Amino acid sequence: MRVYLAGPDVFLPDPVARGVALKAICARHGLTGVFPLDVPAVQPASWAGLPEWRRIALCNEAHIRACDALIANLTPFRGPSADVGTVFELGFMRALGRPVFGWSATAEPFADRTRRLYPTHRDGSVWRDAEELTVESFGCNDNLMIDGAVLASGGTLEVDDLPPERRWTDLGLFERCVVRAAAVLATRGGEGDISVSDVHIAEEGP
Repeated sequence: MRVYLAGPDVFLPDPVARGVALKAICARHGLTGVFPLDVPAVQPASWAGLPEWRRIALCNEAHIRACDALIANLTPFRGPSADVGTVFELGFMRALGRPVFGWSATAEPFADRTRRLYPTHRDGSVWRDAEELTVESFGCNDNLMIDGAVLASGGTLEVDDLPPERRWTDLGLFERCVVRAAAVLATRGGEGDISVSDVHIAEEGP
């Protein structure tokens, strides 16, 4: 089964090598990993004249549509929460009704990370930031919609507290997530597997 590998891994110093490593782990457990930098099998001619950022967005959406499930690196990225692009892709796959899985290299709850990184104060039973906005405090690893989407889809969320120097290099946690994903997907018996030829590729929008 084809699994889209969402995450800020594309911003690492050598994203191509990272993609190769992630896909090798997937293959070891019977899955075909699809990395965001992979070139889609089909690209409409109308994409050729688009700015690079739009081509990237369309390619990634095409990859997601052509996959059976998604595994997201939800390790906090430049703030207390996961990479916003990764979260969009997770939601996109969830809206397609397919399983989404997540892994995060920090076990610190979302609320604690927020309070550590930004000025906050207690207002009765809730925490608020400097703009008096409530700090979400449900004990989730990230925003409740992210954790909720993973669990509601039948996926799993793998979390560990890796030291900062290993957070973007250690793939043991990712492999643990792949093992769980392979087990969940195997129970589906391959039903509903998606062929690239079956996928609608979006033409240039307005």
